[in-house]
Amino acid sequence: MAALFLRRLTLQAIKTENNCIARCLEKHFLQKTAPAQLSVTVSVPRLPSLIHAKAFSVAEDAQDKKNKKKKTETALTSTGRKISERIIQVFDEKGNDLGSMHRADVIKLVDKRDLKLVKRNACTEPPVYQLMTGLQIHEERMRLREQDKAKPKTRPTLTKELTFSSNIGQHDLDTKSKQIQQWIEKNYQVQITIKKGKNVEDPENKMEAIFNQILQTMPGIATFSSKPQAVKGGRAVMCVLRHLSTKEENMYREAQKTQKGDILNKENRNDRPPDVLHQ
Repeated sequence: MAALFLRRLTLQAIKTENNCIARCLEKHFLQKTAPAQLSVTVSVPRLPSLIHAKAFSVAEDAQDKKNKKKKTETALTSTGRKISERIIQVFDEKGNDLGSMHRADVIKLVDKRDLKLVKRNACTEPPVYQLMTGLQIHEERMRLREQDKAKPKTRPTLTKELTFSSNIGQHDLDTKSKQIQQWIEKNYQVQITIKKGKNVEDPENKMEAIFNQILQTMPGIATFSSKPQAVKGGRAVMCVLRHLSTKEENMYREAQKTQKGDILNKENRNDRPPDVLHQ
């Protein structure tokens, strides 16, 4: 009887000890894993922003590389030994077509002739390259720079407006004509409106004569962008003046030269003594 009681007591003690060990291990495990779970929970919201930032950065880098590559191709620079295409069309330094060549053969040719390789047209198939000397590259760059300077810089056309009465005096008209010329020379368009004077029945041809008088003060500079026309129910006449185009300026100079030549020829004929008939 005593042996049976002792055996039960021993089993109960072992069971209690196992439960205590299990509790201790569970507490220890929770203490170790809780901070890790918390850090994971806190860092999760940051992942999308990090991924988005990285993707945006990659897109910007790709765009920057594309822009740099485009500038490099249009800047007429030597490619060196870095030829991305396998087969290319090659022209020599004199402009002779050497045909399509493998890039390895082109590199050998560059080394043999001590020249530089320049990409001239990347849009064709195969792309076009040319062998050039350093002096040729420099001269070509200068030529392209001069072409860029010669290109007209386009800008939006601005319009100045001027309104006055048909009763304007000659002095005031001369002042306004000078102001109009200054605007025209700065490539402004000038909209001029002439109102009929009060208590005066001015015909339209009088106001047109004023427009022509203004235009005559700027020979070889301005012309009509729109002819004089009645506005405001016939109470005013409006026109627009603009600067001459380059073609119109050249035509005006040629006409002036021809006119001067005709005048000189006429004067020479008048100064020539009459022929005397000798019997």
